[in-house]
Amino acid sequence: MFHRRVSFSGLPLFHTILKTRVRNTYRMQPDEGCKFNAGQVQRVLEEALDSALGTTVYSPQGSAPLAQSLVELLQSQAKEVVPPRYKLVCHVVLGQQGQQSLLVASRALWDPDTDSFASATFSNASLFAVATVHGVYFE
Repeated sequence: MFHRRVSFSGLPLFHTILKTRVRNTYRMQPDEGCKFNAGQVQRVLEEALDSALGTTVYSPQGSAPLAQSLVELLQSQAKEVVPPRYKLVCHVVLGQQGQQSLLVASRALWDPDTDSFASATFSNASLFAVATVHGVYFE
């Protein structure tokens, strides 16, 4: 092997890059009947929140890891019912149940023909959770 540039160990600095051929699909819209179904995703979110947080007690130290694990759980379960080529953005708000009031809002810049979202809430005597999943079509 003759290379122009070699490292101090004698190995070549540049490795050969194998080219893979991938054809473009030129799809700008999802296939017929393969859109984000917000109702189905909302049912999945409600079931997952009920099973994961059934009798959970709120603790300030454990809320951050609990929220992260909820995001991972909800995202993995939502991926099973969402058609391919959709990117999911999952957001969970977790807090202590008390005498307060809370309003959760979100904004997004997307294509209203292909993109959508689903949201679900859960509350027990100790905590509340609001989960939102945005499904954005990826071209």
